[in-house]
Amino acid sequence: EADVLIQSGVVEVNGKPVTEMGYRIKPGDEVKYDGSLIQTEKKRYVLLNKPKDFITTMDDPMGRRTVLQLVKGACKERIYPVGRLDRNTTGVLLFTNDGDLAKKLTHPRYEVKKIYHVELDRPIDVDQIKALHEGVTLDDGDFVKVDKAEIIVDTRSREVGVEIHSGKNRLVRRIFEAINYKVVRLDRVKFAGLTKKDLPRGTWRHLTSQEVDFLRMT
Repeated sequence: EADVLIQSGVVEVNGKPVTEMGYRIKPGDEVKYDGSLIQTEKKRYVLLNKPKDFITTMDDPMGRRTVLQLVKGACKERIYPVGRLDRNTTGVLLFTNDGDLAKKLTHPRYEVKKIYHVELDRPIDVDQIKALHEGVTLDDGDFVKVDKAEIIVDTRSREVGVEIHSGKNRLVRRIFEAINYKVVRLDRVKFAGLTKKDLPRGTWRHLTSQEVDFLRMT
């Protein structure tokens, strides 16, 4: 559709119609479509410490609360969550309008690390932790391994730190279901190097330029 518009002569660069396919514009060029100035949208990066009982979706026909309501005042640009956290999972959730970066952070090839704090319904021992490292078969037949899992000290062996890079749906809960444990509380404490340090539950902040540069180099 864009090609047709260009060929029809309704696109101008610096006041002159451009009909050449693949014409390269330069920084500072003024581009107009049908007389209206085209402006690039400023890239935004917002980090939320997600609370429970909010779903990761743009809107919900059932009227449930969504994470977009929590970051509504962050910026005038329309931002989107990068990946998903289920309704009862809390913790680090990134929003952006930078589509290229979002695709990179969710693509399996880049193996972006995520760390979760998991509370189980009963104590776990080192044999089950070893099983997580060796790999388990999920309910859909997929075989997965955690990158790292450790029992958190002084938690009566009911709490575990888990590091994974896969983006499969509800993966942490399904991994523990595979060894007959139920996750009663799940909190994502790190995503692609970003943490919720000094960010109270339910609040958000803009990433620093250094954090954005780090994500782009990930």
